This record gives sequence, structure tokens and C-alpha cells, in this order.
Amino acid sequence: MKLIFEKSVPGREGYSLPADQFEEIPLESCIPKEFQGKKRELVEVSEVEVVRHFTRLSKLNYGIEDGLYPLGSCTMKYNPKVSEHLAVLDRFVLAHPFAPADLVQGSLKLIHDLGVMLGRITGMDAYTLAPAAGAHGELTGVLIIRKYFEDQGERRIKMLVPDSAHGTNPASSAMAGYRVVELKSNQEGTVDLEELEKAMDSQAAGLMLTNPNTVGKFDPRIDRIAAIVHERGGLLYYDGANLNATLGLLRPGDTGFDVVHLNLHKTFGTPHGGGGPGAGPVGVKEFLRPYLPSPVVVFDGEKYRLRDPGEKSIGMMRAFVANFSVLLKAYAWILSLGPEGLREASEAAVVNANYLLVKLRDHFRPAYGGYCAHECVLTGRDYKQHGIKTLDIAKRLMDYGYYPPTIYFPHFKPYAEETLMVEAPESEGKEVIDDFIAAMIQIAGEAESEPGLLLEAPRSTPIRRTDDVLAARRPVLHYDDELKLKAGE
Repeated sequence: MKLIFEKSVPGREGYSLPADQFEEIPLESCIPKEFQGKKRELVEVSEVEVVRHFTRLSKLNYGIEDGLYPLGSCTMKYNPKVSEHLAVLDRFVLAHPFAPADLVQGSLKLIHDLGVMLGRITGMDAYTLAPAAGAHGELTGVLIIRKYFEDQGERRIKMLVPDSAHGTNPASSAMAGYRVVELKSNQEGTVDLEELEKAMDSQAAGLMLTNPNTVGKFDPRIDRIAAIVHERGGLLYYDGANLNATLGLLRPGDTGFDVVHLNLHKTFGTPHGGGGPGAGPVGVKEFLRPYLPSPVVVFDGEKYRLRDPGEKSIGMMRAFVANFSVLLKAYAWILSLGPEGLREASEAAVVNANYLLVKLRDHFRPAYGGYCAHECVLTGRDYKQHGIKTLDIAKRLMDYGYYPPTIYFPHFKPYAEETLMVEAPESEGKEVIDDFIAAMIQIAGEAESEPGLLLEAPRSTPIRRTDDVLAARRPVLHYDDELKLKAGE
């Protein structure tokens, strides 16, 4: 497919006005400032060419409405259309963040009530809905922990993070000024209590933990983990990336966690991918309420208002209160399911993941033994003897019409090596999962009998296998770079 630049024809225009009208409109008002005086750099194509070009490109994308999106750790579930409809109602879309509280009582009530619902779901006492997404929520939570210890007159300089944690955990801790200490997992893929005992000292602010973790394992010793952290004066932080496994089954706040961040764009049925927007609410236990970022929504008995939590607050984390449309969709999703529906969603997600695990474990050895939570971590390491890597398996899956699972994450020896993290959310039915399983088994056979098929894959996609190293080291960001590369410069 040609680039839009390659379709440019000198003198061709996408839109024109009669000469007598055009003279009354200054050219500068029609062209963005950054392009004024650079007409030769603009594409010269007709309107119909523009529409056809980008429509054709859009059909090359793969999304949740095309099929199973098995990205482990991402929970790429279907987003109900009724929630999308509610999010564009005039009284929500046209509500301005600077509007007086009296004019947006409905929106403020929604934010307030969503915080209450999330508190009941997770066992936390107070929420801020300000953070824009997961990593932003992490940073918010860690800053709350930091401010708490400063208020107590304690100087704690490090944060403990398991090697099975999300990559944003250490990044968020470092941004908050902590030294990150990695905890090695045990042979079961969970927290090594001996490692935790050694690392959790008076300098450690606490432990950031995903439970279930990124190898799909729920840590059965969570009560002991919480006791160790709290006995040493630390706080326990919950990364809510995998909350889809525990809705209605277990509340993080009941297992010892002091701070929780959630990903509404994962667990709570709002769009995920395409650059956002997301939402990363943060919940805290009562003793941390004064440290929440400003503002919070409160009900004074008559009206809902925005209020500053007070002098202990960590301050504002972003302009305004939240990504409101995302909050609205999550609110609608929770109400549509109710308590029983939330529980059923998690139960279905866990059943889906374990069904996949059992059906595929004879072909792709699991990273760890036993059953999993809402996602399973398989490996392709047995096919290395045929010259096949997990990357080749993922590329071949594209020829079968599937978006590949998350690969090489988590990745630590000797167990989680050449990993495929597969997640089929509750929105996927058995028939869809069976088709995916059949494709994976077929690929396993090809890896042994016809490895060349995998090494050359994908063979049926518009763009064949890319050079990942070159793409990372020398990205082509605009057309001039593309021309220079073709010229060999």
C-alpha cells in the first residue's frame, strides 16, 4: 500500500471555494501555523482519496470487535455499547469542569458514588478518581505513602518490588524518589518470604504487590506478607492490574493492603488501547485519607462539592478531577452487573484461563505448576530445539487471524522463559476459545514438522515480519526519514 505522500499529485486539491468567496478568506486562516509557508510539504490529494486511504488503513487494524484479544495482563474485554451511548449524552459531554457545582450536581454525584462503589468492591475507605491511568495511579499511591512517612517524621528511602511486578511499579517508585529493591520470586512464582524478611527493614517504605501476580498466581501467603510489612512499620500497596480475577470474590483491603490503584480501562469494561483515555483511581484506608490529592468530591448533606483534603494532601495530580467519560462508562458497567454479576465476571475469567491452561499445557509447558487465576503463563521453550522462539509462535498466530498474546513478560529464569501470557476475559465464549486453542495446537505441530512456516511468519498480513532491532534503534517518524532510508543515507 502506498503512503499518502506517494499519492500526492501537484495541483490537486481536496476542497475549493469559488474565486469570489476565496478572496475574502485569508489563506493564513485555513492552514495551521506550523505549515504556513510550507505548501510544498503538504500532501496534494482529493477528498475522496483521503477518505479511501484512511478507510483502507482502518481495515488493517485489529481490535476487540474483530476477535479474541488474548493480551495477558491487559484484560482486553469487550466494551458494552450501552456504556458508550451513555458517555455521549449531552448533559455529560457539555458539562464544563469550570462550571459552578450547582450546575453539575449529576456529574459530581456520579464521581462521588463511583468512589463509594469502588471502596465497597476493594475494601478501601476513600478514593481519588483523579489519576489519568494505571501508572499515574501508581505514582499517586506511592506519593501518598511518601507523604505519610514524612508526616510521621520517618525517612524511608526504598520500595520493595517483586520481580514479577509490572514494569511501571519500579518506574513509579523511582519517580517518587525511592530506591527500588527487587525481590526474587520463589519456585512457585510468588513472593519469597525469606527474601521479604531480609529486605523489609526500617528503611523500606513498603511493598508493591500485584495479587494475583503477573504469572497468574494468587499468593496464598498474603496474610503473612502483610504481617511482615506491617510489623516493620511499612505499608502494603496493591497494583490492581489483575483485579479481574477477584471481583466479588476477595477484597484487597481485607487482605492487608493499605493503598490500592485500579485500572478502569481493564477491569471495569471501558475502552483499552489506542492511546487512551484511561483511568487509575486510588483507594486508601482511613488513616491515609488526609493525604489524597486535591480535589475530592464530598456530599455536605445538601449538595456535592469539590473540596481540598487539607494541608496533608499531596496536592493536585492533574488538571480537573478525572477522565470523566471513562468514569461514566465504568459506573454504568458496575450498575449493569450488580454484585452478583461482578462475581460471575471474575469466575468466568478464571474458568476461561484455566480451560486454556489445561487444553494447551501438553503443547506449551506452563511456567509454573498448578492452576492459575484469570490468565495463564505458558512457554515455548521446548521448541527451541527446533530453532523456534516464542516470537516465531506469536508471528505465526497472526496468519491464523489472531492478535498474539503478550510474549516475554514476565521473563525470568529458569521457569518463566520464552513466555506467552494468555488472557481470555469473561466476554469470550467457549467456541471462540476453542478456535484459538485449535490454532495454537496446529502451530505447535508446525514448529516440529515445518519450522520454516514459523520462521517466515507472518505470511498473510499486509506487513510482513519487521526488523524489531532496526525499528527500535532507527525509528521512521516522518516521511523525510523514510526517503532518507530508501536513499541509503
